[in-house]
Amino acid sequence: MNTEDYLFLSGIQHFAFCRRQWALIHIEQLWSENYLTYSGKLMHDKADNPLFTEKRGDVLVSRAVPLISHSLRLSGIADVVEFHKADEGVRLPHHKGFWQVFPVEYKHGQKKTDSCDEVQLCAQAICLEEMLNTSIPLGYLFYGRTRRREEVLLDESLRSRVASLVSAMYTLFDSGITPGARYEKKCDSCSLVHLCLPKVFEKCSVHSYLERFV
Repeated sequence: MNTEDYLFLSGIQHFAFCRRQWALIHIEQLWSENYLTYSGKLMHDKADNPLFTEKRGDVLVSRAVPLISHSLRLSGIADVVEFHKADEGVRLPHHKGFWQVFPVEYKHGQKKTDSCDEVQLCAQAICLEEMLNTSIPLGYLFYGRTRRREEVLLDESLRSRVASLVSAMYTLFDSGITPGARYEKKCDSCSLVHLCLPKVFEKCSVHSYLERFV
């Protein structure tokens, strides 16, 4: 498979949140902003400066790092990757010694009750592990609303969920079929709610709607 055909890594967060939302974006190529997505975009614009690398003592901070995983068949961008000076790890050009690698993903809101953000962070870590031939036991999620950094353990359970989600993403993408709408409370915060119309389709299926005019 050509690497240009790999799915977007960021899509795993959409897919974990709502498979219909993911299909509207990645199959039907639809997108719409709301105040949540726009605020998140502003936060990412500040983080995603590919020309910026900062050294803070024994920590190197790189932004907008390109990622790819051939095992997952995903590609994308990491908001921030931190390299911490350590006794073992990876070697970096122009820097002495060894460094441990930690992905950091920026989110606009606050910590969620589901694992949508965690699976995206874990997928980033898997990419970095393949690219740098290292192991990454944990990463961080930074939430803009609370201004807090949450540590995420990248254990086998989370990695297994990532693999399962990616497999389902490819199955759905290859089918080309967008799942039907089903209204849930989380739909109210989705920027695509006016394109998805979950309340409309919940009351009336496409089949029954067409039957009225045939």
